[in-house]
Amino acid sequence: MDHNAPVSPYQPGETHQTHHVTQPKVYYIVYVLLVFFMLLTVAASYVNMGSLNNLVAMTIATIKAVLVVLFFMQVKMGTRLTWVWASIGFIWLIFLFGTLGDYITRNWISVTGW
Repeated sequence: MDHNAPVSPYQPGETHQTHHVTQPKVYYIVYVLLVFFMLLTVAASYVNMGSLNNLVAMTIATIKAVLVVLFFMQVKMGTRLTWVWASIGFIWLIFLFGTLGDYITRNWISVTGW
């Protein structure tokens, strides 16, 4: 046995760790979807939906963000830990938008003396 030979973490016959390779076709499809949702955002901005305008815009933006995170940031084929951290990011985003409601509603009740 040669004691100077490098120690390999792989089993005999293994040469590389396995990982998922995403086909370029998937990226093209996601790109087309992102362009579609961008055009949908622009079209929705010209339609007067009253108070639903912000909700529609944020829904479309969330869909686009999910597509980017899942495919371009490769979370879809990531480990469970990757999914946990990506989920924590979205939970934090929901928390931030939840606190935005407090800021928006501050002038609904007028307080004398302020």
